[in-house]
Amino acid sequence: MDYRIEKDSMGEVKVPSNALYGAQTQRAIENFRISGIRFPRAFIKALGLIKTAAAEVNAELGILDSATARAIKAASDEVADGKWDDHFPLDIFQTGSGTSSNMNANEVIANRAAQILGGASGSGLIHPNDHVNMGQSSNDVIPSAIHVSAYMQVNDTLLPSLKHLHTVLKNREAEFKDVVKTGRTHLMDAMPVTLGQEISGWAYQIQQGIEKIESCMPRLAKLAVGGTAVGTGINTHSEFGRRTAAKLALYTGLPFVEADNHFAAQSSMDTAAELSGHMKISGSALIKIANDLRWMNSGPVAGLGEISLPSLQPGSSIMPGKVNPVVCEAVIMACCQTMANDNAIIMGNSSGNFELNTMLPLIAHNLLQSIMLTGNSARSLADKAISGFAVNNERIAGLLEQNPILVTTLSGLVGYDKAAQIAKRAYSEKRTIKEVASEMTDIPKEDIERLLNPEAMISSGIHGGKKRGA
Repeated sequence: MDYRIEKDSMGEVKVPSNALYGAQTQRAIENFRISGIRFPRAFIKALGLIKTAAAEVNAELGILDSATARAIKAASDEVADGKWDDHFPLDIFQTGSGTSSNMNANEVIANRAAQILGGASGSGLIHPNDHVNMGQSSNDVIPSAIHVSAYMQVNDTLLPSLKHLHTVLKNREAEFKDVVKTGRTHLMDAMPVTLGQEISGWAYQIQQGIEKIESCMPRLAKLAVGGTAVGTGINTHSEFGRRTAAKLALYTGLPFVEADNHFAAQSSMDTAAELSGHMKISGSALIKIANDLRWMNSGPVAGLGEISLPSLQPGSSIMPGKVNPVVCEAVIMACCQTMANDNAIIMGNSSGNFELNTMLPLIAHNLLQSIMLTGNSARSLADKAISGFAVNNERIAGLLEQNPILVTTLSGLVGYDKAAQIAKRAYSEKRTIKEVASEMTDIPKEDIERLLNPEAMISSGIHGGKKRGA
């Protein structure tokens, strides 16, 4: 491989000649061969935006010359736009502050800015520390990049997807408000509900998830930038943090502001952990919905068979004609990963020692992956499962007719014990509750028909009256 020689404070390093990164990135490539997992696009975009804002602010403050600032801004914009993603090769498992990735950005931007000014990579025309990193530290840049990238992803992907799912659920709730079906508790037959009522529960879970995530967004908008090494703001202008956050707000249209307390912002990732926790809850709701769909779709002969999910692909390499609830299964796996990510994020957040959290790359990767997984899962479930399932009305009616638990509405007239005898006999003889109740009680047939009408059982109230003789 062709290479050039670059220098850092530790000496000379061979760097691939076509690489925009420099010595410190090359050292990190060699030191951290652990997972092969790189930072996602959203995180690199956030780094580019932060470096753009920093260059502009330093120029406005009169501490960085305008020509250098313009070149850094142009190079940083290219990084933010994804032009140089191949030059961000570092493993997420690296130094806990993310210094290697901050320097990766500094070096790429410095060398690209030098090219813009007519120089060459490695020429030193633009210095990665003195110019690109001016007024900053990895210790405030990386926490800021986590917040910026997460906010953008939540705003652009997660919340729109959850809101789309909520809309689809509300539409299907209204569509099936009159479809009466067997309710189930402990996976056993229970009193009737409407399919619309079941779906209303799913919709409310998603609504709560949206509200929880939205509630933490103002805290996610607070950025550590300006705190530099330990939160004191050493080696940066006193206006740098406020102005840089304001620039980021201008670029993105999002309400970024400087953190209230830089010591907390750099030593903890409490808001990232909070957001992760909310996604874990939303993920558990998605799993619940996906599993309910799988159960109702089970069959087509020996299962519940209450609904038919869209047929998306063959389900077996050996059993012809088999079709599986593949999207539901994919969503369940994705949300299980989100729950696992949350455990890592919580453990990472607890690893702040004094003035710095040293699990920042881990938190960044897991948080952004969870946002992606939760958002994509919600949209997939909405579009590939919920919006297109068909209701098997005859099957639902047949199961409901055979449900022995319908006897519950007679217990107020005949007592719990007698009602249980009716239910057990109906079940053992494979007969309907109406037939057995007519034989075992003196309740008039018209009253039995009225009391055992499933449509009358889907609202609150005492439907069977008082026990006789009471």
